[in-house]
Amino acid sequence: MKNTRIFSLMMMLALVFSTAAMAQDQKPKASPATTATGKVGDATVTVNYSSPSVKGRTIWGELVPYGKVWRSGANEATTVTFDKDVMVEGKPLAAGTYSFYTIPAEDKWTVIFNKTAKQWGTQYDEGQDALRVTVTPRKASSMNERLKYDVNNQGLVLSWENMEVPVKITTAKK
Repeated sequence: MKNTRIFSLMMMLALVFSTAAMAQDQKPKASPATTATGKVGDATVTVNYSSPSVKGRTIWGELVPYGKVWRSGANEATTVTFDKDVMVEGKPLAAGTYSFYTIPAEDKWTVIFNKTAKQWGTQYDEGQDALRVTVTPRKASSMNERLKYDVNNQGLVLSWENMEVPVKITTAKK
């Protein structure tokens, strides 16, 4: 009888501690993983990324320095998947999944599609670049507290803080 009570007490304590531990894991992540997907012509484009917040910080030129490769998200490298061959800013890119990096500047950005998709965001290797293009950022129509990507019929748009970076994508001509 005594052993049964001790066992029951131990099980109850284990249940209480495991419930408390699970409740702690329920906190929202600082940079939650999210996905943007859409059609560009007949190609499906999917962007997988982690979405950091501004949190009162100066983003462009400070948190994200100008002139340096940026993972264009948080945590693991942001990836872009194309289910068909596409043209990015007029240059061909084969169907597949690529890590997505940028080199921000005040007036022009370099957008990079890298062949190594599965990697931590800071493990960039220029030798694995599949394509680099130059795009022009613009002022956003509204403040975006969280980094986000949108896919529309003209391509993809990275938006964060007061900036948008459009990347023109079209279906590759056969």
